[in-house]
Amino acid sequence: MTYTRLTLHRVLPVILLGSPLLACGSSQAPKELVDARAAYTAAESGYAKQLTPAQLHEAKQALDRAEQKFSDDGDSATTRDAAYIAMREAQLAEVTGKTQHFQNEVQSLKQQHSEMQAKNAQEAEAKLAQARDQLAREQAAREEAERRSKQALDKLSAANAAAVKQDQRGTVITLSGSVLFASGKSTLLPGSQSRLEQVAQALKGQEAHPKLSIEGYTDSTGSAEINTALSRARADAVADYLAQHGVPTAEMETVGMGSSQPIADNSTPEGRAQNRRVEIVVHNR
Repeated sequence: MTYTRLTLHRVLPVILLGSPLLACGSSQAPKELVDARAAYTAAESGYAKQLTPAQLHEAKQALDRAEQKFSDDGDSATTRDAAYIAMREAQLAEVTGKTQHFQNEVQSLKQQHSEMQAKNAQEAEAKLAQARDQLAREQAAREEAERRSKQALDKLSAANAAAVKQDQRGTVITLSGSVLFASGKSTLLPGSQSRLEQVAQALKGQEAHPKLSIEGYTDSTGSAEINTALSRARADAVADYLAQHGVPTAEMETVGMGSSQPIADNSTPEGRAQNRRVEIVVHNR
């Protein structure tokens, strides 16, 4: 019994030291291998697994070789070299995966920007086409309104309802005061309303509703003060009639001119009749 214990005591250390597997299992992994394992774990959990799987596979093979070296040779120079190579392969796979990810992001942003530009261009073109259509409709409506207005003014002149002329101010419609009012009065005569109705129709046809000046005039009979008041009252009477028949009043003004600016000789009845008038000035836009 004593001999047996002594033999085992001497032989067992020799057996343990002589076994390579036990020797490797008992040694601590070198830092290079620990770093390689960590690098591979980081690469596998990042973008490389999805975007650069081939490089990640190469990194795994390099790590497996390093693990095998460690299993065979323990903490040796060849093991550390293999582990270093495995770590670099893993790092390369991780960096390549990140690079591919950011390249994809840039490409996606470029695509989005391009699509947004195309969409904005389409919207701008649609708005431009809409504006052109609107402008064309407005132009057509304006031309039609001006045509109707000209027809109405021509009709006034042709029917001798009023005299129509053009001067530097615009279109001047002249109505005889003897037709509109009794002598010395500012109340419209019943027979004047048909003529004023034609004038109202012509003025309503104006597309942009230009500024109107309604100017009353008298002959030289009577004082200047009386004539000014009478001419203003007559201008107001015409303006009221036009407003009641649809002519916009926002740009309408009345002026009493009295006996100033005669257009005929006040020494004759005919001349005085011509001077007693109301002029409606449609100012140029």
